[in-house]
Amino acid sequence: MKILCISDQIDPLVYTNSIKERFKNIDVVLSAGDLPLDYLEFIVSSLNKPLLFVFGNHNTEEYRFFTGRRDSLEDAEGLRHGAGTTHIGSKVRVEEGLIIAGLGGSMRYNNGENQYTDFQMYLEILKLIPGILLNRLIRGRFPDILLTHASPKGIHDKPDKCHWGFNAFCWFMRVFKPKYLIHGHIHLYDLADVRATRYHETLVINAYSHYVIDTEEWK
Repeated sequence: MKILCISDQIDPLVYTNSIKERFKNIDVVLSAGDLPLDYLEFIVSSLNKPLLFVFGNHNTEEYRFFTGRRDSLEDAEGLRHGAGTTHIGSKVRVEEGLIIAGLGGSMRYNNGENQYTDFQMYLEILKLIPGILLNRLIRGRFPDILLTHASPKGIHDKPDKCHWGFNAFCWFMRVFKPKYLIHGHIHLYDLADVRATRYHETLVINAYSHYVIDTEEWK
């Protein structure tokens, strides 16, 4: 199985008429945030594959439509955006046999929407526990993938508060041991920048722009 991971940048290699040919072997698409929903719709309609996503700390205009905090019924037009996609912020979803947990948002730095303190992110993880335990009971394992926007503390993060990583994600990896943590938020401007880092039993991947994972590598 191949997974197309995207975040933060509309990639011209993805947003093109040749997307079907270039990514014809993709089975699932995971978006780690800060991408317009129209872009996600384009990918879904082009590849006709499941697309799961979390929101970041930008492009949050339609965040309320996916979290039950709509300002008014007049805003219902926004529900048309993101057609065919699945928001998994603070949720657990099984897709194509993969158990995927999602945690969107960034470290709180200016009290903007979808920002959290580290303690608040632990509370978001608590929302995942029932789904995690149910899948453990039914399928015999914890999540295969944790999809986040921000990075874990000390892994790919930056010194400015906006780009701090979460200790909560490190705890999640130590306890539940997902095979991958896929995040965005940290832009890569140099091909020499580190994109993949091993933490205990989890490979942490920066999905900036786009990155393809082949699950055959797990074996």
